[in-house]
Amino acid sequence: MSKILVTSALPYINGVPHLGHMVGCLLPSDTYARFMRMMGNEVLYICGTDEHGTTSEVGALKAGMDVQAYCDMNHARHAKTYKDFNLSFDFFGRTSTEQNKEMTYHIFEQLDKNGFIEEKIIKQVYSIDDKMFLADRYITGTCPYCGYEKARGDQCENCTKVLEPTELLDARSSISGSKNLEVRETKHLFLNLPKIEGELAAWLKTKEPFWPDIAYTIAQKWLKEGLKERCITRDLKWGFPVNKPGYEDKVFYVWFDAPIGYIGITKQWADENPAGRSWKDWWQNPQEVRHVEFMGKDNVPYHSITFPATLLGTRENWTQVDFLKGMSYLTYEGGKFSKSENRGIFAEDAVKEFPADYWRYWLMANAPEGSDSSFSWELFAGAVNKDLNGVLGNFVSRVLKMTSSKLGDKVPEGGTYGPEEEELASVLQKRVNDYIGYMEAMEFRKALAELRAIWVEGNNYISTTEPWTIIKTDAERAGVVLRACINLIRIFAILAAPIMPTIAQSMLDRLGMPLAGLKDFDVKKEMNVLKGGEKFEVGEVLFERITPEKTAELKQKYGSAN
Repeated sequence: MSKILVTSALPYINGVPHLGHMVGCLLPSDTYARFMRMMGNEVLYICGTDEHGTTSEVGALKAGMDVQAYCDMNHARHAKTYKDFNLSFDFFGRTSTEQNKEMTYHIFEQLDKNGFIEEKIIKQVYSIDDKMFLADRYITGTCPYCGYEKARGDQCENCTKVLEPTELLDARSSISGSKNLEVRETKHLFLNLPKIEGELAAWLKTKEPFWPDIAYTIAQKWLKEGLKERCITRDLKWGFPVNKPGYEDKVFYVWFDAPIGYIGITKQWADENPAGRSWKDWWQNPQEVRHVEFMGKDNVPYHSITFPATLLGTRENWTQVDFLKGMSYLTYEGGKFSKSENRGIFAEDAVKEFPADYWRYWLMANAPEGSDSSFSWELFAGAVNKDLNGVLGNFVSRVLKMTSSKLGDKVPEGGTYGPEEEELASVLQKRVNDYIGYMEAMEFRKALAELRAIWVEGNNYISTTEPWTIIKTDAERAGVVLRACINLIRIFAILAAPIMPTIAQSMLDRLGMPLAGLKDFDVKKEMNVLKGGEKFEVGEVLFERITPEKTAELKQKYGSAN
């Protein structure tokens, strides 16, 4: 058994997650965590809301709420959405807790003691109309490198170039739209990344060629361009006050304390139920833990460069990321999701339209791993109708209804498997091995294609053996075929469980069977688990077809990018 620590990007507290957020980090991390548990590993899967910074201050201001109350409300909203999507966090916390404050202070003190913190007087953008210093991400303008007109003051999401807000052309406040900005001098603390660049590059080199291209290429791009000192404090009210004399009126910049939040959230998990739990077992025990992270490509620089450098600079034995799964973007009907423009379906609405497993299957089958993927209602409906209803759902319904009507509500008894079943087991074993291999490698699109191919093999088997025909002359042989098919339903459920946990459980419930593991999965053995005479229930249909009329209605309801 191995210890697997699974984390994903921490969602901003004020943002309602859309499907792109779900597939960019949250669903892949959940799928992987579920799969690794089924492989017999000890898994700790943590996440939480990212709560500090101007994002929260502005959101609370617009809502007319106290910032803490605003964060409390939205934390509950996020938690409910992820529960509705069946995300199996071991703990869902938040970055604003005392535990994270303790961890942030400790790590800062170590960096300061080791000479990686320096003071600088900098020029920062002040909005005269908004009467506040603007956080980098609340300054919008044209990127001086690629010309993208909606670049933020901290990073251009188009070319991923890290920016200083004063570099932007035609800068304006993202809060009010005002261009009445001025640059004022203010004293801040910086993390001296150049001082640790060589050590970081050597560490990163140990990850080649194990990280996906998206993550490794972005990290190497940063190093090639040369690292710069990064400011870790801000002139804000909402955040952890800086624990250094002369800086008490400033707070830590959100990008500094948010990644530390992984550790703080783990400590919160341990503190709230300390029996047998220790955060140090996961974060100060790197030789025993494999840490896997899931990130959208815009977050990759912070988790491949700045946070690893932060931990290296403490000179303590922290668990670093071992594998960073970087993901590209999911677009909506060829454009961007936008809540303000009523374009695109967001997670909390998605589960009101269809069960979570419909979404989980489509998103993981179309995960934007190597390049961007595009969601369209036609593609979604096609996958539900063809893959889920037509292949998997049809097989389950067909087998159980046929068995019930012809032979009764018990697994058929008598007879033994013949050459057809031996061949089926052999073909399935190879596909199952490939599926497990792809899941271990986090190549989710390939894994889902293999899973669908496994379902197809079951349909091919029943179509070839034709139990509805042979039952007229050889009832025992028909019973053997249907017994094999009922065992296939169980196998299909186990394999689908990391992706579609509710559907998988429904399939198993019909057979009166618990969820089993995937470690050393032997198809021939698994085809003999359900013996003759055991009861089953036919149940309701697993999936509902999505009609063209419904597709058109949803497209109208959730807008178009055109």
